[in-house]
Amino acid sequence: MEVPDMAVRKDGAAQPKSQGRRLADSRAVEVASRAGLCARGVIYVLVGLLAVQIGFGGGSGKEADRSGAVGTIGEQPFGRVLLWALVVGLAAMALWRLSEAAFGQTVTDGDRWTRRLGSLGLAVFYAVICVGVVQTALAGGSSGSRPGDETSKEYTARVLEWPGGRVLVGTFGAVLVIVGVVILVRSLMRKFEKNLRTGEMSPATRRVVAVLGIVGGVACGVVAAASGLFVLLAAVRFDPSEAKGLDEILRSFAATPAGPVLLIAAAVGLVLFGVYSLCEARWREAAAHGTPAEESTGAQGSEPRPRAS
Repeated sequence: MEVPDMAVRKDGAAQPKSQGRRLADSRAVEVASRAGLCARGVIYVLVGLLAVQIGFGGGSGKEADRSGAVGTIGEQPFGRVLLWALVVGLAAMALWRLSEAAFGQTVTDGDRWTRRLGSLGLAVFYAVICVGVVQTALAGGSSGSRPGDETSKEYTARVLEWPGGRVLVGTFGAVLVIVGVVILVRSLMRKFEKNLRTGEMSPATRRVVAVLGIVGGVACGVVAAASGLFVLLAAVRFDPSEAKGLDEILRSFAATPAGPVLLIAAAVGLVLFGVYSLCEARWREAAAHGTPAEESTGAQGSEPRPRAS
């Protein structure tokens, strides 16, 4: 007779998993998470490469953001097919994060409201990107979605017109700054390795993945914090034109005393984060599927199996 799938409480006692928890730990959700990570990796690699071209004085007029990346994919042979594959990956990522928001992450304290809220925000974020890629695919795949710089300014202008809109915009900017700093610090502390099956990697592979995660995470943290600062500036000056999309943020790095060097460094970091995302899709720790109660509770002196975040 099959033993019911069990979950482990903080006190070590086993309890039957709810239907939602079983769904969140299912093989389908695991596949969705890996497909989503691959889609994320492709987008960041392309955005980073476009930014590198801009840093060296090229770029073919494309924006170094998701719209530019999508446009680049659409221009390739079988571009529409590639775009629909990207849609599937982004939809999978959104559904994965939505399951985490609904049922909690499969890690210690994964049911905390802060984790659920973060997963919900990511679900909405990837759903919006997915819709943009769908629009491009339906249009024929040759034209990218609307530039992120225009979208950022338009949305900021709308919110600033609301009662209390200035406070909302400023709060959002502050949150972005905090998120960016958190990403940067966690990357430097190599917290991302907790989600990976590092035991299956060779020592050389583990070092490479660590470098990808650290450098890529720091680059993403810096970009997120810079984006938040520009949004804060838009709130303080009551000027939506101060809000910048990813393309303008990266180009603004070239206006610093470091010049194009800082832009190229950030661009390379985004490329490395994209490559890390592909590595995470390969080695991300997955939840145990159909594990008997004895194994789930660490029977016979064994430790509970790590779970994915």
